[in-house]
Amino acid sequence: MLIRRHDAALDDDEWRAFLGSHDFGELVAAGRGREVPVIVPTHFIYDGDETIRLHLAAPNPVWSAIQENPAVVLSVFDAYTYVPTQWNANADAPVEYGVPTSYYAAVQAICDATVIDDPAALTAILRAQLGHFQPEGGHAPVEPGANRYARLLPGIRGLELRMREARAKFKFGGNKSAEHRGRIAEHLAERARGHDLSAREHLLRRLATEEGVDASS
Repeated sequence: MLIRRHDAALDDDEWRAFLGSHDFGELVAAGRGREVPVIVPTHFIYDGDETIRLHLAAPNPVWSAIQENPAVVLSVFDAYTYVPTQWNANADAPVEYGVPTSYYAAVQAICDATVIDDPAALTAILRAQLGHFQPEGGHAPVEPGANRYARLLPGIRGLELRMREARAKFKFGGNKSAEHRGRIAEHLAERARGHDLSAREHLLRRLATEEGVDASS
């Protein structure tokens, strides 16, 4: 994706916090010599450092693409909203000549994928995912052996993704003045539709960081 200087992550902490607060994205495996890549919507867990783990059904077509080429991308995006022409018009221009735009946050994790079939390692992924998504419990222990869960293990495979690079974009009007972005923040609060309030939070947070102000004050 195109990442202009004013859209780039302020630092690694920004994109790590975003990725750490999300657990669903699209796994993209290009394989080799394919007309189109394999794209799989999936839950995942991120360790906050450089490792992402997940599991998928054994018949999934992604496995053959990963066998061809273990380089994959996990794409995650959120806080997307449409900024209409009249909101984004420059102060010295008629509002009807404003240029509409999109605001959004996106992280693309470029990773090397390792397929996990060992029952102990696979159940470790499942336990970690259950701990994240279902911390209240309510399920039997997930472990290899003679039990119902263990008999289901041949139907899935695990993936460990080691990040080699993160491409992060936080497109929230960074090329506009603080006054301009402040007006858009007011419009987003008034409209409060879809992801407007989430986009507003990102806009104000980044604006406060630029100005050295505590966004919570």
